[in-house]
Amino acid sequence: MTTVPDDKAISEAEMEARLHGICFKTGPPRRIGVELEWLMYDPHDPARPIEAARLEAAVTALRGLPLRSAITFEPGGQVELSSLPADSLTACVESAAADLVLVRSVLTGLGLGLAGHGHDPWRPPRRFLTTPRYECMESYFDRRGPAGRSMMCNTASVQVCVDAGHEEPGPLGMARRWRLAHLLGAVLTAAFANSPLRQGRPTGYRSTRQALWTAMEPGRTHAPADGRDPRTAWSHYVLDAPVMAIREEKAPWTVPSGVTFRRWARTGLPRPPTHDDLDFHISTLFPPSARAATWNCA
Repeated sequence: MTTVPDDKAISEAEMEARLHGICFKTGPPRRIGVELEWLMYDPHDPARPIEAARLEAAVTALRGLPLRSAITFEPGGQVELSSLPADSLTACVESAAADLVLVRSVLTGLGLGLAGHGHDPWRPPRRFLTTPRYECMESYFDRRGPAGRSMMCNTASVQVCVDAGHEEPGPLGMARRWRLAHLLGAVLTAAFANSPLRQGRPTGYRSTRQALWTAMEPGRTHAPADGRDPRTAWSHYVLDAPVMAIREEKAPWTVPSGVTFRRWARTGLPRPPTHDDLDFHISTLFPPSARAATWNCA
């Protein structure tokens, strides 16, 4: 078990202050960013799983590109481009599009393509990445059924990142923009739904991706409670969400059951949580407007 020095442990009050102060930096809403996720597939046989060696070669080649966006990879081998903050929508689109041209060119040379489906319409879920994070995530979600594994390995999306807005009330105020982001979530999901198939068969949903995310776990996929100011709503949501994993340095990570972050902080078991634990915990929460909930997070 990893022990934590007293000066690194974080109290419940410090957690709330951190969530209030870091995740909602206010000011004129000017910047915009985007995260683009894509499924990799073989155009000659889309239903064929891509061999691990081909995926590894693609990852190595893509990481060597001179991109402006950050490039990362999801558990099933999905490609994700995270743009830099832009001062206008046009600048954001142009920058992301230029990076996407480079990515497509490299993959074409490797006999691979990118598909913009919300859920893989051809293949069953198969995890490519074997990091402790994704091993714990898979174990955690498997307790509730197959939805979590499909989310990890078979889904992709477009996520728009925006500034919080002004502190003061008004059309550009943070509270109004927070509420609009959540109200528009269902509208945008319906407007852009494009995942009616799973393993070649209709699922009955226009957005199989959204159906899976809704089924995974309410405590980390449903929206924060309405009727509160954004900072309070978000801090309560984070601290009352179940802990997915407790990271350890020299031992396998712990996958707890039914332990909220608030309870972990109050009991200090199996060890007191730290700032890093809180940041990691936030990264495992997936409310419908997650980007709205983490505007300007450092």
